Amino acid sequence: MREALARIYPDATCALNFRNPFELLIATVLSAQTTDERVNSVTPKLFSEFPDAAACGAARREDVEEILRPLGFFRAKARSVIGIGQALQANHGGQVPGTMKELVALPGVGRKTANVVLGNAFHVPGITVDTHVGRLARRLGWSRQTDPVKVEADIAELIEPEHWTILCHRLIYHGRQVCHSRKPACSSCEIATLCPSYPLTA
Repeated sequence: MREALARIYPDATCALNFRNPFELLIATVLSAQTTDERVNSVTPKLFSEFPDAAACGAARREDVEEILRPLGFFRAKARSVIGIGQALQANHGGQVPGTMKELVALPGVGRKTANVVLGNAFHVPGITVDTHVGRLARRLGWSRQTDPVKVEADIAELIEPEHWTILCHRLIYHGRQVCHSRKPACSSCEIATLCPSYPLTA
């Protein structure tokens, strides 16, 4: 299955635009409850005005909120952006830390966000269980769990660490393009014959 996904999505990568670990961290926090495309539409202005931890930590909440207004929960996200900037300045010399323990201690950062940052900015293997990865893990028979942390653990038992990050990108691509939540396109799915859930009608 992993090899088949690699053949179908050889160029899968993180859909969020970023130039450094700080930008990826902020963009990932902003991606909750919205699309990557919408996040990518606001981050150029955000990073132009607040390019690093020091600038974000010192920003006025109203200014950040105005930039993030197109996103869902923009007020809470503005608080997280400012809080992350302040925490990075206070505890990490303004730099994004490279461990799970340090990342999840930052405001608004959970395991999913931390794994995105670790895998894509620091090349530390991480399993990012978003709605697509969780759904496909269950449909493919890799996990029966609904809790993301338990799904992460189940996938880690089956897949070698060096494949974790890219596999999640490929699962996300497949979930977005083919294996939809409500109406999966099984008839056009290239891995349908390998899928224990095939055929799905809903």
